[in-house]
Amino acid sequence: MSQPGLSETGERTGRAADHERAEDWRRWVVYQVYPRSFADSDGDGVGDLRGVLRHLDYLEHLGVDVVWMSPVYRSPMDDNGYDISDYNDIDPLFGTLADLDELIAELHSRGMRLVMDLVVNHTSDEHPWFIESRSSRDNPKRDWYWWRDARPGTTPGTAGAEPTNWESHFSGPVWAWDEATGQYYLHIFSRKQPDLNWENPEVRRAVYAMMRWWLDRGVDGFRMDVINMISKDTSLPDTEPRPGSLYGPGDQYFICGPRNHEFLAEMYREVFAGRDAHVLTVGEMPGVTVPEAVLFTDPERHELDMVFQFEHVSLDFGTQRYDLRGLKLPALKASMAAWQAGLADRGWNSLYFGNHDQPRSVSRFGDDGKYRVASAKTLATVLHLHRGTPYVYQGDELGMANAPFAAIADYRDIQALNFYADAAARGDVDLTALLVAMARMSRDNGRTPVQWDASPGAGFTSGTPWIAINPDHVEFNAATQVSDPGSVYEHYRQLIALRHTDPVVTEGDFKLLLPDHPAIWAFLRRGRDAELLVAANFSADVAKVPLPLDDGWADAEVVLANLPGELLRPLPDLELRPWESVIWRRS
Repeated sequence: MSQPGLSETGERTGRAADHERAEDWRRWVVYQVYPRSFADSDGDGVGDLRGVLRHLDYLEHLGVDVVWMSPVYRSPMDDNGYDISDYNDIDPLFGTLADLDELIAELHSRGMRLVMDLVVNHTSDEHPWFIESRSSRDNPKRDWYWWRDARPGTTPGTAGAEPTNWESHFSGPVWAWDEATGQYYLHIFSRKQPDLNWENPEVRRAVYAMMRWWLDRGVDGFRMDVINMISKDTSLPDTEPRPGSLYGPGDQYFICGPRNHEFLAEMYREVFAGRDAHVLTVGEMPGVTVPEAVLFTDPERHELDMVFQFEHVSLDFGTQRYDLRGLKLPALKASMAAWQAGLADRGWNSLYFGNHDQPRSVSRFGDDGKYRVASAKTLATVLHLHRGTPYVYQGDELGMANAPFAAIADYRDIQALNFYADAAARGDVDLTALLVAMARMSRDNGRTPVQWDASPGAGFTSGTPWIAINPDHVEFNAATQVSDPGSVYEHYRQLIALRHTDPVVTEGDFKLLLPDHPAIWAFLRRGRDAELLVAANFSADVAKVPLPLDDGWADAEVVLANLPGELLRPLPDLELRPWESVIWRRS
């Protein structure tokens, strides 16, 4: 998508030079591309690598430093590419290795970097490793996966005969019966995603060799899928089953397991150590705690740069994601502030509200009705001004919202489809209420196609999209927002530029103000030579409150505001309009 002013060679050359000088990766902003839904170049309804290539000017104009791309490897697509059958090739659905090489070269020419998704807790059941492993009990690769006999005294292949009573994250038990070899294999997710056995050093060597291959090809880092599940409790204990079920969460036996740190330190030594440029690493870690994250991200331990933690995106549901609970702002502020404090001296935070596994942030944490534009900007302001690396999920910079899903036929996500099917089979769930919850929290909300323009295919495809395009693309799209000074996109541009130019955003410490206020989210960022004050109103009402500040803030300069009008002062009393947010700076 060609944007005004982006063809000027001078701007691009200058930006690339600036990035070469900016060696501190902590100043980088990451943009996540979910390729299936980003841009379709060939009209088959599925996004692809050439679609990404067409929009690099758009990403460069936005100002992001790194593109993280969800899996494009060969895959049967049971879980949209997170079930990999060949780590060293590109699935024809997305293009070719030559397309990826071109993408790497084009990103590098713009001073940008590529982070690939790394999915090594499990493979596809169609990966050659697993095909060999399940071929016979004495195959050399049998121990590359978790194979176990049925529970003693039970009939193999029947409910309750599984080696443990753990439940899968995608519904049902974590063990699948293999009739041919008379054993069960472990799959924390889909039964087509068998878990690799990281206890086997041959597995680890094969994974590290594959990672080096990608880095040598020009990839600049990895986002590591559920990397805190690679070490299991090898005694495989049972867990407490859910009421009325044979199975229950076994997470305590495979989350941050006994050898997790050992494996990641070994990975650093075998893959990352001695590289000329910094390799960006982020580990997705459901259930990780602050003390654990400090260890994983302590630079002196050489494990990871940062982790994705899930605490703040688990506050609005109960035992599972469709068990909806009301979210109070003080709880969200407290969670984010706890991570700021916990990783203040060692380690590093990753900052996100949305990604391919979450509903749209403006629908979840903001107001996707009357105050959609204002709240989308305010969410971005608050997130980007915390200490850590901000992640922009595709479409969030346009204020994209949840889709109007109404029937189960609207969904494509295996997690949602399995959950609904299980609930329908049990007959103990109000399916109408479940669909309402799914419409709010389903992962498919974040997977609807990027809205490039107001055309019938939203500029995403000339064909039939793999999942329905949100009808609101007629109003909310990139064509109307790029270069519009009042748009969500331009607000993101300003926030990213602020991070690149003001060291306080990256280096300053963090202090939460008014932690118990139900509508105001305010905090200070204090650096060596300057301070920033951020205040935001997370409500549809005018909010007025005194801030605990010294008089010196009365004359502070407004750096960025999300609403037009008279420049505000934080003293004597702060008064913010609905969903208004402001950043002030003083020396």
